[in-house]
Amino acid sequence: MSSMKQYEAIIVGGGIGGASLAYFLTELGMTKVLILEKEEQPGYHATGRSAGALVEFDLEPLVLRMIQLGGSFLKRPPDGFCEHPILDPVGVLMMFQGELWVKAQGMIPAMTEGGTQVLPLTPAQVAAQYPVIDPASLDGALLITDGGHLDVHELLWSYIRHAKSRGAELRCGEEVKSVIVDNGRAAGVTTGSGTYFGQWVVDAAGPWATRIREMAGPTAVQVTPKRRTVITFTPPEGMDVRRWPFCANISQSVYFSTESAGLLASPMDEEPMDPCDARPDELGVAMAIEYLKGVAPTLVPRSLKHKWAGLRTFSPDDGMVIGEDPDLKGFFWLAGLGGSGIEASPAVGRIGAQLLVQGRSDLWPAESLSPARFTR
Repeated sequence: MSSMKQYEAIIVGGGIGGASLAYFLTELGMTKVLILEKEEQPGYHATGRSAGALVEFDLEPLVLRMIQLGGSFLKRPPDGFCEHPILDPVGVLMMFQGELWVKAQGMIPAMTEGGTQVLPLTPAQVAAQYPVIDPASLDGALLITDGGHLDVHELLWSYIRHAKSRGAELRCGEEVKSVIVDNGRAAGVTTGSGTYFGQWVVDAAGPWATRIREMAGPTAVQVTPKRRTVITFTPPEGMDVRRWPFCANISQSVYFSTESAGLLASPMDEEPMDPCDARPDELGVAMAIEYLKGVAPTLVPRSLKHKWAGLRTFSPDDGMVIGEDPDLKGFFWLAGLGGSGIEASPAVGRIGAQLLVQGRSDLWPAESLSPARFTR
């Protein structure tokens, strides 16, 4: 069914990026917002396959700051924002060896200054608190006491619910087929159901972001999807894992965490691939088991309950891409969120909304996120 309604913003993609943007746009008064999602439900791809943790740590200071801005919202969401708690603050244990441990300790002042509660631990202290971890696998650790598990489904639908209550529309099962360009400006999109016109076309299509932009012509902005593998399994008999922190050994390239009544683990793989409905491969599964053996050998499973994969999308410099396209006016990027899209989503959505509504952001210097940096 073709629509002649004129929207203020058409958001392509119903994942966490598009949903958070819709929430903050409508909060700023831009209420004629349309979210188009090609799947039958929002959050099917990267958002729905996240490990779902608030980890206020990164060796890159700008990424750390973006996560902390998101974390301040997730720890204390606005009154009435969610129906169930978003964050279960069981803690996050980040482990390191060698030069990475030196760098990690150097991040403590920025973490503390940004409001993150962090406690450095020796290998002996880690082993005393968490006996499953082999102290020989680390030189030190950072225990982030106010991090933990995120309810990604609750967060996603809270964004959408509030955006819809302020006038936004969500249409699922609508795959964008083309981007309409009128006098050098993006003016709308076509789907299998019809044509939608808008003042802005927002590309929040995750792994498909570059393909959406290429519908309007060549682009210098190229984002790359990278597959990450996750396995789930039953903990050893008699072991109560329910209040364990999210545990990651960065030097050994593995994380593990509680999941429902069991455990999950990932080899933190980043396999570049074309955008797709990602599936795990046996190499990724074998890596997860092997890496887990090096950090927490007693947890190595004899059999798996489940395995899955998701795509995390990165720009050439690994920075997020938020801003108007340098070559196509009216086309706005909200892409390249990397592995921080969920936890940084409150900051990403607010920054994007401020740029669209006000032309500037009081949270972040726009030029550092702008897609124009790839054309200089």
